[in-house]
Amino acid sequence: MEKQLVLRHDELELAATLHYPADNGTNHQQGKDCNRKHGAIIICHGFIGNRIGIDRLFVKTARALAASGSFVMRFDYGGCGESSGEYGALGFDAMVDQTRTVIDYISAMDCVDPQRIILLGHSLGGAVSIMTAVKDKRVKRLVLWSPVGYPFSDIVRIVGRESYDEAITKGGADHMGYVLQPAYFDSLMQHQPFQSAPRFGGDVLLVHGTSDELIPVDYSFLYQKVFWTRAEGVCDKEILFQANHTYSSRKHQEEAITVTSQWLEKRDRQQQEWHHWSI
Repeated sequence: MEKQLVLRHDELELAATLHYPADNGTNHQQGKDCNRKHGAIIICHGFIGNRIGIDRLFVKTARALAASGSFVMRFDYGGCGESSGEYGALGFDAMVDQTRTVIDYISAMDCVDPQRIILLGHSLGGAVSIMTAVKDKRVKRLVLWSPVGYPFSDIVRIVGRESYDEAITKGGADHMGYVLQPAYFDSLMQHQPFQSAPRFGGDVLLVHGTSDELIPVDYSFLYQKVFWTRAEGVCDKEILFQANHTYSSRKHQEEAITVTSQWLEKRDRQQQEWHHWSI
């Protein structure tokens, strides 16, 4: 079961879709007691993306993970998809704050297990997920698909140096219909996910394609090394042969979704076994 929502964040209206776990959706919709607590996954899309995803990647992902027993929320950042606002007038900090508003909604749901709140971030959404998790201790796990490592330099490389220069000198630059303002680039410059990553203590899964044309697969190798420096929390990595940045083939979509679902199920089992052992 799926439900369309509009979440308020300051002056913004964030369009969102909530997917209910297969064994809980009807009860929750009818106001009945939960059968049991479920994990909740929030999908954070990338630069000028939306909650559908290229080739419906996030729709397929959300439905598969909900079928496996999780609540899944996918939403449009301000100025993207069906959400209100101007994306290029906002910035990285605004995306972190919007993500936390979604966490507020998820955390308030009676059927959600607060120990299994997960961010699944793709591309720039991966970097946003890291910085959100560092700031908000309600996030217990991270799933990072092709994560951006250097927000400023990576996005400038994608839009082109000429567009960046135009934004700085003229107050805005048109990139695929989005007017990117200087404040947007300034906010990207303020964040270094590689440096901040060790401050997140939860478990992490990295997924990256060897044919990623936008964000080098080397980033995920470096991220894993950085996460390994922590005193707590595991970090696993899956490299998908010949997958591109958006996993734009059925084979690669299915691989990314399956790897993620199996990893989450494994972490749930281990958490449950540890709980039983500890009591």
